[in-house]
Amino acid sequence: MNTIPLKNCQILTFDLFDTVLDLGTSLNPWIEAFLAPHKTTNQADSKSFWNLMRHRQRIEQYQDTLLELKHSGYLETARKAFIYTARLNHIQPTDMEIDKFMEGWQNLQVFPDCFPALNQLNESFNLVALSNGNKWYLEYLARNQIEFDFFKIISVEEVGVFKPHPAVYRQAARMLNVDPGKIAMVSSNSFDVMGARACGLRGIFVNRHDLPFDETEKLFQPDLVVKDFIQLTQSLTHENQNH
Repeated sequence: MNTIPLKNCQILTFDLFDTVLDLGTSLNPWIEAFLAPHKTTNQADSKSFWNLMRHRQRIEQYQDTLLELKHSGYLETARKAFIYTARLNHIQPTDMEIDKFMEGWQNLQVFPDCFPALNQLNESFNLVALSNGNKWYLEYLARNQIEFDFFKIISVEEVGVFKPHPAVYRQAARMLNVDPGKIAMVSSNSFDVMGARACGLRGIFVNRHDLPFDETEKLFQPDLVVKDFIQLTQSLTHENQNH
Protein backbone atom coordinates (compact mmCIF):
# COMPACT_ATOMS: atom_id res chain seq x y z
CA MET A 1 0.00 0.00 0.00
CA ASN A 2 1.30 3.45 -0.90
CA THR A 3 0.06 6.90 -0.02
CA ILE A 4 -0.01 10.26 -1.76
CA PRO A 5 -0.60 13.86 -0.69
CA LEU A 6 -4.30 14.52 -1.27
CA LYS A 7 -4.57 17.66 0.81
CA ASN A 8 -6.16 19.55 -2.12
CA CYS A 9 -8.60 16.79 -3.00
CA GLN A 10 -12.19 17.72 -2.22
CA ILE A 11 -14.21 15.14 -4.13
CA LEU A 12 -13.98 11.37 -4.61
CA THR A 13 -15.79 10.11 -7.69
CA PHE A 14 -16.60 6.41 -7.59
CA ASP A 15 -17.04 3.91 -10.33
CA LEU A 16 -19.82 1.57 -9.23
CA PHE A 17 -19.60 -1.57 -11.35
CA ASP A 18 -16.98 -3.96 -9.94
CA THR A 19 -15.66 -1.23 -7.65
CA VAL A 20 -18.56 -0.81 -5.23
CA LEU A 21 -20.86 -3.51 -6.65
CA ASP A 22 -19.65 -7.11 -6.91
CA LEU A 23 -20.83 -8.01 -10.40
CA GLY A 24 -19.29 -11.46 -10.70
CA THR A 25 -20.63 -12.85 -7.43
CA SER A 26 -24.01 -11.18 -7.89
CA LEU A 27 -24.63 -12.42 -11.43
CA ASN A 28 -23.15 -15.90 -11.08
CA PRO A 29 -26.43 -17.51 -9.90
CA TRP A 30 -28.29 -15.97 -12.83
CA ILE A 31 -25.71 -17.27 -15.29
CA GLU A 32 -25.82 -20.74 -13.72
CA ALA A 33 -29.62 -20.75 -13.97
CA PHE A 34 -29.37 -19.85 -17.66
CA LEU A 35 -26.72 -22.47 -18.45
CA ALA A 36 -28.34 -25.34 -16.52
CA PRO A 37 -30.92 -26.36 -19.19
CA HIS A 38 -28.23 -26.24 -21.89
CA LYS A 39 -25.66 -28.54 -20.27
CA THR A 40 -26.33 -31.35 -22.72
CA THR A 41 -25.10 -29.26 -25.64
CA ASN A 42 -22.69 -26.91 -23.90
CA GLN A 43 -19.89 -27.29 -21.36
CA ALA A 44 -19.43 -23.62 -20.44
CA ASP A 45 -19.15 -22.83 -16.73
CA SER A 46 -20.55 -19.70 -15.17
CA LYS A 47 -17.16 -18.15 -14.41
CA SER A 48 -15.81 -18.43 -17.96
CA PHE A 49 -19.16 -17.27 -19.32
CA TRP A 50 -19.03 -14.19 -17.09
CA ASN A 51 -15.43 -13.35 -18.01
CA LEU A 52 -16.24 -13.56 -21.71
CA MET A 53 -19.41 -11.54 -21.28
CA ARG A 54 -17.67 -8.82 -19.26
CA HIS A 55 -14.99 -8.53 -21.93
CA ARG A 56 -17.63 -8.40 -24.65
CA GLN A 57 -19.62 -5.71 -22.86
CA ARG A 58 -16.60 -3.41 -22.91
CA ILE A 59 -16.25 -4.01 -26.65
CA GLU A 60 -19.93 -3.11 -27.06
CA GLN A 61 -19.33 0.12 -25.13
CA TYR A 62 -16.25 1.03 -27.14
CA GLN A 63 -18.11 0.36 -30.39
CA ASP A 64 -21.05 2.42 -29.22
CA THR A 65 -18.77 5.39 -28.50
CA LEU A 66 -16.40 5.12 -31.47
CA LEU A 67 -19.18 4.58 -34.01
CA GLU A 68 -21.33 7.31 -32.41
CA LEU A 69 -24.36 5.03 -32.13
CA LYS A 70 -26.37 7.59 -30.10
CA HIS A 71 -25.40 5.97 -26.79
CA SER A 72 -27.52 2.87 -26.38
CA GLY A 73 -26.99 2.72 -22.58
CA TYR A 74 -25.18 0.48 -20.11
CA LEU A 75 -27.91 -2.10 -19.67
CA GLU A 76 -28.36 -2.38 -23.41
CA THR A 77 -24.65 -3.16 -23.85
CA ALA A 78 -24.97 -5.76 -21.08
CA ARG A 79 -27.91 -7.31 -22.93
CA LYS A 80 -26.03 -7.41 -26.23
CA ALA A 81 -22.97 -8.90 -24.53
CA PHE A 82 -25.09 -11.62 -22.93
CA ILE A 83 -26.63 -12.59 -26.27
CA TYR A 84 -23.24 -12.58 -28.00
CA THR A 85 -21.62 -14.74 -25.29
CA ALA A 86 -24.52 -17.20 -25.33
CA ARG A 87 -24.21 -17.59 -29.10
CA LEU A 88 -20.44 -17.91 -28.77
CA ASN A 89 -21.20 -20.93 -26.59
CA HIS A 90 -23.61 -22.33 -29.19
CA ILE A 91 -26.73 -21.31 -27.28
CA GLN A 92 -29.51 -19.31 -28.90
CA PRO A 93 -31.18 -17.59 -25.93
CA THR A 94 -34.92 -17.01 -25.99
CA ASP A 95 -36.42 -13.62 -25.22
CA MET A 96 -37.63 -15.04 -21.91
CA GLU A 97 -34.14 -16.25 -20.98
CA ILE A 98 -32.62 -12.90 -21.87
CA ASP A 99 -35.17 -10.98 -19.81
CA LYS A 100 -34.70 -13.35 -16.89
CA PHE A 101 -30.94 -12.83 -16.88
CA MET A 102 -31.33 -9.06 -17.07
CA GLU A 103 -33.34 -9.22 -13.84
CA GLY A 104 -30.10 -10.11 -12.13
CA TRP A 105 -28.78 -6.60 -12.77
CA GLN A 106 -31.44 -5.27 -10.41
CA ASN A 107 -30.02 -7.38 -7.58
CA LEU A 108 -26.34 -6.45 -7.54
CA GLN A 109 -24.66 -6.83 -4.15
CA VAL A 110 -22.15 -4.44 -2.59
CA PHE A 111 -18.63 -5.50 -1.61
CA PRO A 112 -18.86 -5.71 2.22
CA ASP A 113 -15.87 -3.43 2.77
CA CYS A 114 -17.69 -0.56 1.06
CA PHE A 115 -20.41 0.04 3.66
CA PRO A 116 -18.24 1.33 6.55
CA ALA A 117 -15.72 2.94 4.19
CA LEU A 118 -18.22 5.14 2.37
CA ASN A 119 -19.62 6.46 5.63
CA GLN A 120 -16.17 7.18 7.00
CA LEU A 121 -14.90 8.84 3.81
CA ASN A 122 -18.06 10.91 3.68
CA GLU A 123 -16.79 12.78 6.75
CA SER A 124 -13.83 14.21 4.82
CA PHE A 125 -14.85 14.28 1.16
CA ASN A 126 -17.85 14.82 -1.06
CA LEU A 127 -18.59 11.39 -2.54
CA VAL A 128 -19.91 11.26 -6.09
CA ALA A 129 -21.00 8.32 -8.23
CA LEU A 130 -19.50 8.69 -11.73
CA SER A 131 -20.57 5.70 -13.74
CA ASN A 132 -21.27 4.22 -17.16
CA GLY A 133 -24.73 3.23 -15.93
CA ASN A 134 -28.03 4.71 -17.06
CA LYS A 135 -29.01 7.61 -14.78
CA TRP A 136 -32.25 6.01 -13.54
CA TYR A 137 -30.39 2.76 -12.96
CA LEU A 138 -27.65 4.42 -10.91
CA GLU A 139 -30.26 6.14 -8.77
CA TYR A 140 -32.00 2.79 -8.24
CA LEU A 141 -28.74 1.09 -7.23
CA ALA A 142 -27.72 3.89 -4.87
CA ARG A 143 -31.10 3.85 -3.17
CA ASN A 144 -31.87 0.13 -3.04
CA GLN A 145 -28.57 -1.77 -3.22
CA ILE A 146 -25.77 0.50 -2.01
CA GLU A 147 -28.11 2.35 0.35
CA PHE A 148 -25.90 5.43 0.36
CA ASP A 149 -26.78 9.06 -0.30
CA PHE A 150 -24.10 10.27 -2.71
CA PHE A 151 -23.37 13.99 -2.92
CA LYS A 152 -24.20 13.68 -6.63
CA ILE A 153 -24.85 10.92 -9.15
CA ILE A 154 -23.37 11.54 -12.60
CA SER A 155 -24.12 9.25 -15.52
CA VAL A 156 -22.26 9.18 -18.81
CA GLU A 157 -25.66 9.89 -20.34
CA GLU A 158 -24.80 13.53 -19.58
CA VAL A 159 -22.43 13.47 -22.57
CA GLY A 160 -23.61 10.42 -24.52
CA VAL A 161 -20.37 8.43 -24.48
CA PHE A 162 -18.93 5.72 -22.25
CA LYS A 163 -15.87 6.01 -20.05
CA PRO A 164 -12.96 6.37 -20.62
CA HIS A 165 -13.92 9.07 -23.15
CA PRO A 166 -12.39 12.36 -21.92
CA ALA A 167 -15.75 14.16 -22.24
CA VAL A 168 -17.07 12.17 -19.25
CA TYR A 169 -14.43 13.36 -16.79
CA ARG A 170 -14.42 16.94 -18.10
CA GLN A 171 -18.19 17.12 -17.84
CA ALA A 172 -18.02 15.81 -14.28
CA ALA A 173 -15.58 18.57 -13.32
CA ARG A 174 -17.87 21.16 -14.90
CA MET A 175 -20.95 19.79 -13.14
CA LEU A 176 -19.12 19.74 -9.82
CA ASN A 177 -17.68 23.21 -10.50
CA VAL A 178 -14.24 22.26 -9.23
CA ASP A 179 -10.76 22.04 -10.71
CA PRO A 180 -10.07 18.51 -12.04
CA GLY A 181 -7.00 18.27 -9.82
CA LYS A 182 -9.24 18.42 -6.76
CA ILE A 183 -11.15 15.31 -7.88
CA ALA A 184 -9.94 11.73 -7.44
CA MET A 185 -11.45 8.94 -9.54
CA VAL A 186 -11.76 5.72 -7.52
CA SER A 187 -12.13 2.66 -9.73
CA SER A 188 -11.22 -1.00 -10.04
CA ASN A 189 -11.16 -0.58 -13.83
CA SER A 190 -7.74 0.53 -15.01
CA PHE A 191 -9.12 2.17 -18.15
CA ASP A 192 -11.22 4.38 -15.88
CA VAL A 193 -8.22 5.51 -13.87
CA MET A 194 -6.26 6.18 -17.06
CA GLY A 195 -9.13 8.20 -18.50
CA ALA A 196 -9.38 10.31 -15.37
CA ARG A 197 -5.62 10.89 -15.14
CA ALA A 198 -5.50 11.92 -18.81
CA CYS A 199 -8.01 14.67 -17.97
CA GLY A 200 -6.13 16.03 -14.96
CA LEU A 201 -7.99 14.15 -12.22
CA ARG A 202 -6.24 12.12 -9.55
CA GLY A 203 -6.59 8.37 -9.93
CA ILE A 204 -7.03 5.68 -7.27
CA PHE A 205 -6.89 2.08 -8.52
CA VAL A 206 -8.79 -0.38 -6.31
CA ASN A 207 -7.06 -3.56 -7.42
CA ARG A 208 -9.52 -6.12 -6.05
CA HIS A 209 -8.45 -8.85 -8.45
CA ASP A 210 -4.66 -8.44 -8.28
CA LEU A 211 -4.38 -7.34 -11.90
CA PRO A 212 -1.47 -5.54 -13.56
CA PHE A 213 -2.14 -1.93 -14.47
CA ASP A 214 -2.09 -1.07 -18.15
CA GLU A 215 1.26 -0.34 -19.73
CA THR A 216 1.06 3.41 -20.12
CA GLU A 217 2.83 6.70 -19.54
CA LYS A 218 3.72 7.45 -15.94
CA LEU A 219 1.50 10.51 -16.12
CA PHE A 220 -1.56 8.29 -16.60
CA GLN A 221 -0.76 5.74 -13.90
CA PRO A 222 -2.68 5.75 -10.60
CA ASP A 223 -1.60 8.03 -7.79
CA LEU A 224 -2.62 5.39 -5.31
CA VAL A 225 -3.16 1.62 -5.49
CA VAL A 226 -5.16 -0.22 -2.82
CA LYS A 227 -6.62 -3.71 -2.67
CA ASP A 228 -9.99 -2.74 -1.19
CA PHE A 229 -11.93 0.04 0.50
CA ILE A 230 -10.39 -0.76 3.88
CA GLN A 231 -6.95 0.18 2.54
CA LEU A 232 -8.49 3.11 0.70
CA THR A 233 -9.91 4.54 3.91
CA GLN A 234 -6.71 3.92 5.84
CA SER A 235 -4.61 5.64 3.18
CA LEU A 236 -6.81 8.70 2.84
CA THR A 237 -7.27 9.01 6.60
CA HIS A 238 -3.51 8.84 7.04
CA GLU A 239 -3.03 11.58 4.43
CA ASN A 240 -5.59 13.84 6.11
CA GLN A 241 -3.90 13.39 9.50
CA ASN A 242 -0.56 14.38 7.95
CA HIS A 243 -1.98 17.57 6.55
